[in-house]
Amino acid sequence: MPNSVNVAALSDQDLDRVIEMAWEDRTSFEAIHYQFGLSEAQVIALMRAELKASSFRAWRKRVSGRPTKHAITNPSNRFRASCQR
Repeated sequence: MPNSVNVAALSDQDLDRVIEMAWEDRTSFEAIHYQFGLSEAQVIALMRAELKASSFRAWRKRVSGRPTKHAITNPSNRFRASCQR
């Protein structure tokens, strides 16, 4: 897992948050990378290790090819709430 954070270095709270973000339909892998420094491959490996096999398969089926998971955002609007200017 080159050029990124070691998954073992994440706290339990951060680990839970990464898993929660990965399950969310509208949270892209880019957002997870921005916040935690984890690549898409690292998130997939983390999910494989932390979820039951059936849950992992359901998650992979759900996110594979989903445009919102692979979206490249406009840097000027990156990860802002709609109420922010």
